[in-house]
Amino acid sequence: MPTDRFAVLTDAAIDVLADLGMRGLTHRAVDGRAGLPLGTTSAYFRTRKALIEAVVRRIADLDRADLEANRIPGAADAPPVVLDDIGEVAAGIAAVLDHWMSAARNRTLARYACLLEATHHLQLRTILAHGDPSRAQARAMLAAAGARDPERDGEHLVACIDGLLFNRLAGAGSRGAPAPGSAENRADLAGAVATLLRAFTAPPAGRPAAPAAR
Repeated sequence: MPTDRFAVLTDAAIDVLADLGMRGLTHRAVDGRAGLPLGTTSAYFRTRKALIEAVVRRIADLDRADLEANRIPGAADAPPVVLDDIGEVAAGIAAVLDHWMSAARNRTLARYACLLEATHHLQLRTILAHGDPSRAQARAMLAAAGARDPERDGEHLVACIDGLLFNRLAGAGSRGAPAPGSAENRADLAGAVATLLRAFTAPPAGRPAAPAAR
């Protein structure tokens, strides 16, 4: 399958999901959004399951590119984080979250739609594996920062950040938070993420902090 056609179709499907939800995702709707002849999408993705899996793969690829562009710790070429870097790390994560709330808002809404669909159709549960790199990055970051239990804490950190993103985009947090895409929003997100990072890397009471990996 040509890469450009894959991108065109899956990007169109992402927009359909964001605008119409999972019920609106049909091969015909994707053809129309992509401006391609009827039958094009079904020629590439014979079933709805195949189309959804392709969308998830596209979302995962784009999300990974965003993380790498902002040098989020844990990426292949990123340096290990140290405790003194928490503010900088938080700012980088906040920049990605803000992007996912603004310019990439449709992609984020499509991601949630796919995850919810997977709760109803067990054959789609394999799409959850696309989040493994983010969890691995979080574990590596916290291990380098001296976290007490980076395996467990990495999972919890990702869950907290996912919850922050959902709350700001679709939950009650969207009512009073700064506008997505603004410097105020990035600063507010950075403060929240920094609080999380400090909590997950703080030593137990009475025990000195573990030396940070370098």
